[in-house]
Amino acid sequence: MTSTRTPYHVPSMDEIARIRGTNGYTLVSTFSGCGGSCLGFEMAGFDVRVASEFIPAARETYAANHPHVVLDGRDIRDVRASDLLELAGVDEIDVLEGSPPCASFSTAGKRHEGWGDVRSYSDSSQRSDDLFFEYARILKELQPKVFVAENVTGLVKGSAKGYFKMIITRLRECGYVVEARVLDASQLGVPQKRQRVIFVGVRNDLGRQPAFPKPRAEVVTMYDALGENLRVPDDATNLDPETGQDLSIRNYKVGEAYLSVPLGKHNARYFQLSRPDPTRPAPTICASVGSLGSRNPVHPFDFRYFNLRELRRLCGFPDDFILHGHYSRRAERLGRAVPPLMMREVAATVRDEILATL
Repeated sequence: MTSTRTPYHVPSMDEIARIRGTNGYTLVSTFSGCGGSCLGFEMAGFDVRVASEFIPAARETYAANHPHVVLDGRDIRDVRASDLLELAGVDEIDVLEGSPPCASFSTAGKRHEGWGDVRSYSDSSQRSDDLFFEYARILKELQPKVFVAENVTGLVKGSAKGYFKMIITRLRECGYVVEARVLDASQLGVPQKRQRVIFVGVRNDLGRQPAFPKPRAEVVTMYDALGENLRVPDDATNLDPETGQDLSIRNYKVGEAYLSVPLGKHNARYFQLSRPDPTRPAPTICASVGSLGSRNPVHPFDFRYFNLRELRRLCGFPDDFILHGHYSRRAERLGRAVPPLMMREVAATVRDEILATL
């Protein structure tokens, strides 16, 4: 019987290059990471003019994949809207987007502990709990027509709710109609169960309301993304094809725990250690996915962690997206990023339901 499911397809970097800039709208990106959000906007035809990213390792990856974008590596606290407009070469920006680092609001651990502290972040360190307010400062100075911001769902839970309310208030004080919703990447074309808070704001004088993509009825499964050969265990696949890293979990403590995990379930002791059901989207892939020996989702059939080709697919990145460094660093970049396919849906909604109606 012929399948009626829509084939899973992530545009290649060449395909994205042909789409980029075709809708006539400009974008400035802050807290850009390796460029997941920017790729999503480019898939929807936006012209990304400037990206601001402080972390050197993320900046290296961003530059490799976005050589056409002016990249500002300063701490966001030192950046002014006038700088961004000058770098962009325009008088007004259509969209400002950004994903302020969110470790202080993670749902793992006690979110309120360490607020105000400088913490390790990727290959660098910085204070992160105040960065959303830096984003708001840039927003107020820049005054784009629309803004889109992203953060973890921990921002709307427990002791972090007060910060969420403060952020909403600050964003509205910048002159915008603002709404925030929790969106799930698995309902927006990504083969991964990943929830994020998405903020959308429209400048008050434009007389429009924020808009969000509607969830799809059909989810993309791991089988859709990785193919039927996912069913075949093969010890030869323990080596990552790109880096040669041995991805086997046999020599780690979590390897023993893995043996007791049925397909589609979590380990009773290490909840984040799961053996995903390939007929469903993958569990959330976090920044720690590249930490070998960690309690992260593992391949459902092979006794190993996911290789980089598989991680690109599960995170909604092009197969030819360039990554730098050893396996752990490359995987971290994917785990930290907003899935491009998810942001494509947000960007297309902003394009069609807000900007195109002005």
